[in-house]
Amino acid sequence: MPTVLRIDGYRFFFYSLENREPLHIHVERADEAAKFWLFPVTLAMNNGFRSNEITRIHELVTANQARFKDAWDVHFGK
Repeated sequence: MPTVLRIDGYRFFFYSLENREPLHIHVERADEAAKFWLFPVTLAMNNGFRSNEITRIHELVTANQARFKDAWDVHFGK
């Protein structure tokens, strides 16, 4: 479960066995979790984050989209 980024109390990561899905990133903080597709950046799942937090997380995912893709490619050997 590689952690790609920690920022503003959020941890951005992906699971090592999810390479059969389109590129995406998970984010968690405490008991809250969400998943975003990377191309295009779209919310795939939300469990506990408020809408204003989802907006902020969407901004962070968009700002770090290339970083997340690069980490995915390195990890999965793309």
